[in-house]
Amino acid sequence: MLSNQKGFSLLETLLAMAIGSVILLASARFLPSLQLAVTQHTRMQTIEDDLWQRLWAVAKHLQRSGYCNGSCSGQPLFISNTGECVIVQWDANNNGRWEAPASSEAEQTGFRLQNGALEMLRGATSCTGRGWEKVTDPAQMRVERFIVTKRQTPGFAPQLSVTLAASAPGYAGQVVSGELSVTGYNL
Repeated sequence: MLSNQKGFSLLETLLAMAIGSVILLASARFLPSLQLAVTQHTRMQTIEDDLWQRLWAVAKHLQRSGYCNGSCSGQPLFISNTGECVIVQWDANNNGRWEAPASSEAEQTGFRLQNGALEMLRGATSCTGRGWEKVTDPAQMRVERFIVTKRQTPGFAPQLSVTLAASAPGYAGQVVSGELSVTGYNL
């Protein structure tokens, strides 16, 4: 018993396979560049997220600078001439005084830019010296700029701004930057 069903001819099948092969080859050439673009975008997004976390951390310290639940003596905020180093102190344990830098509960915290990394030191007394630890990994993110500025307007609490810019190693042309401002109510 014969049926009247009709299928593809050999020529039609070969033509469909040829067109499919051309499309597959074209997409195979496009895929590596797409993967590279996605990888670069993901890396820059990771750097941006890390940059904002560091900005928030430094800004929080700046905002707290000068707080004292009593009578504290000393300079609550020191910003270097270039703005690439800042030392803040505040009464973290709420005992009414700022603990000495040599104490185990030192209430001074310094941040500085050094060799492409943001560094931090608890108990900092100057922007030089040893003991600073990196809070950014230079193998993952190179910090290009770290600047803290203080803007004083008569009759108002000072505005403190921190600017941070970074790039991925090997991608110096793609710089991610951010700026965050806080009010220094305790200064």
